[in-house]
Amino acid sequence: MSTESYLPTIGLEVHAELDTLTKMFCSCGNAQEAALPNIHICPICMGHPGTLPHINKKAVESVVMVGIALNSTIATYTEFDRKNYFYPDIPKGYQISQYAYPLVRGGELEGVEITRVHLEEDTARSLHEGGDGSLVDYNRAGVPLMELVTEPVIHDAKTAARFGRELQLLLRALGVSTAHMEKGQMRVEANISVGKGGVLGTKVEVKNLNSFKSVEMAIDFEIARHIELLEKGESIVQETRGWDETKSRTFSQRKKESSHDYRYFPDPDLPKIDLSLDGGINISRITEMMPETPSKTRIKYENLGLPRKQIEVIIENQDLKIFFENLLSLGLENEIVHLSANYLTSDILGLLAQDQNLTIAKASSRNLATLMNFIKEGTITSRVAKDLLKEVVFEGADIESLISSKNLGKTDEKELIEIINQVIAANPTVVAEYKSGKVTALQFLIGQGMKATRGAGDPETIKAILIKNLG
Repeated sequence: MSTESYLPTIGLEVHAELDTLTKMFCSCGNAQEAALPNIHICPICMGHPGTLPHINKKAVESVVMVGIALNSTIATYTEFDRKNYFYPDIPKGYQISQYAYPLVRGGELEGVEITRVHLEEDTARSLHEGGDGSLVDYNRAGVPLMELVTEPVIHDAKTAARFGRELQLLLRALGVSTAHMEKGQMRVEANISVGKGGVLGTKVEVKNLNSFKSVEMAIDFEIARHIELLEKGESIVQETRGWDETKSRTFSQRKKESSHDYRYFPDPDLPKIDLSLDGGINISRITEMMPETPSKTRIKYENLGLPRKQIEVIIENQDLKIFFENLLSLGLENEIVHLSANYLTSDILGLLAQDQNLTIAKASSRNLATLMNFIKEGTITSRVAKDLLKEVVFEGADIESLISSKNLGKTDEKELIEIINQVIAANPTVVAEYKSGKVTALQFLIGQGMKATRGAGDPETIKAILIKNLG
């Protein structure tokens, strides 16, 4: 039987730790990467008897901001619930979450419909490093955690991963989460079923995928596994599965719980929130102060005429985007903007990769624009600009002083002709090869001309003089 008749259906649940100063329901620091275990804890986040939680306003505002960006419906009324289950990483024996009345409903991102976005507290971190037992670090317990749930409208792994990447960009652009997957700040869970004839199959959840590559591979593996079982006439078990990175396969963890297994009920220690009464959460103010979303940034950069690949490089690096936005705020002409974008996404990124002491946050967008203007006016060549990039953009050196002291101004044509004649005279073998039809020999001679002028000669002019003088 052909597998083409099977239709995979995928829904995603994405958890993202929010970048707040304190935890969700207490005043402990939100130290997601604390140096030592169990130092950012208190009786409240450890669930000691008689303690009372209080709601982190910043976390609520962050989720509202995400909802606005997704064109969702923001709740007028919301409340927190107790989700009861018993694991070592749940200090209270229940997790404070939202069930019946989430902060956000509906919306869309990358063509994928959103079911809801709600707020809860993160669990502790379990460490299984050998020995007879496991260790638990409670620093993460109680960190504000946003959960976004999509509709089951995704039908392939690439679309799921693309959605995850776009959500990560959105969270970073809004400034609500750093969303580093490798650090556990953003985790993806995929609900996958395979059916045919318009009927949904049995759902299986794959938990805690910590890279977009893992998202794709785990979904593809599960689709293939489901189809193989169905082809054999076997049933799919509804369960929770994990992803084994080393073996590139999923594995069974436990039977999947249903909502009634968690025995949700409203948390009696936390007040209900009526956002329509502006109980400290001003939705209009949040809307007015919303940063630009990645989708709007793309449109703006496309209108500047930047190529799509270059746009994605800038948008995917928040520090790079801030630098480029600062550059745009200078009101530059389009040619300078394009030159700057070219150098930013190639040479500057190259310098940052080579030297770990350099940071784009300390670079000067104004100095880069000035350097690009020197190229545009013909004062220096692009080769000279590349050589001066670090000193000018990262170290703040004066461009005119550098050009003068190093004699890097563009070589005039008369001087260039003399230099090229010297290059021709010094390389008779290469000249002979060129004259015998070896076109690549010309590139060597151009390179020698650039070397002789220390990059100050225009390569196109050098090429034209060489062709003319070589006959």
